[in-house]
Amino acid sequence: MFTLNCKGQLLSLEKPVVMGILNITPDSFHAPSRSQTIRQVLEKAGRMIEDGAAILDIGGQSTRPGSEWLDAETEWERLGDVLPKLSKVFPETILSIDTFHHTVAKRAVEAGASIVNDVSGGQLDAHMIPTVAALCVPFVCMHMKGTPQNMASMAVYDNLIAEMTDYYIERIRLCKNEGIKDIILDPGFGFAKTGRLNFELLQKIDAFQILDCPLLLGISRKSMITKTLGIPASEALNGSTVLHTIGLLKGANILRVHDVKEARQAIELVQAVQKG
Repeated sequence: MFTLNCKGQLLSLEKPVVMGILNITPDSFHAPSRSQTIRQVLEKAGRMIEDGAAILDIGGQSTRPGSEWLDAETEWERLGDVLPKLSKVFPETILSIDTFHHTVAKRAVEAGASIVNDVSGGQLDAHMIPTVAALCVPFVCMHMKGTPQNMASMAVYDNLIAEMTDYYIERIRLCKNEGIKDIILDPGFGFAKTGRLNFELLQKIDAFQILDCPLLLGISRKSMITKTLGIPASEALNGSTVLHTIGLLKGANILRVHDVKEARQAIELVQAVQKG
């Protein structure tokens, strides 16, 4: 059983939990997930918590393929007023900061966040892993090659799972050597992976259990669903739920989602099946 120490608040992963996505951006790929005013953010956060979110993941810039790269100051301008409000209004809810800038991570944790979620696994900012270690918070280490701007051209592997496992072994070693105690692995669906590779990854995702770290599944409304079914992201809830169910059956511990209630229901039903 995994337990995360989020600044003294212990989160048990004996049962999978839901991480709700809060995008403080104008350009995230799923339009309804975008929130820009504090009132919009608080309203959406309240709904997600009521629907069963254990964690809220707050991001100030989109990391979809080809997205604009924001510097740390611009990113923090979007987050600086929002995070303290969220922490004050929802003090019992664990907040995660979605960033690859170490300065944003530090300011966010000081403002109330207690998890750092880095799509680059610390590769885009050499100060990120030492900073997270000093902050004593869990670290979501995602697999990605390149950057959001050029990753599509890097979706080439001789052996996807073996190469990802080697990547995680190296990242876990680095994190532990710096002093990070709680490491969460995110396989990075859609990040330097084609549609075919995404499905291979989901099929074999239980292979990462050998690494003895919690597994985060981030596939909500992504292109592996929309392109396969020929639908827009706005119609991808059912497809998301199907793939969440497969991920849960293969050992996922955290579902990072746009639709909290449906993800929580998937967890409840899979748990019922597993208990027989």
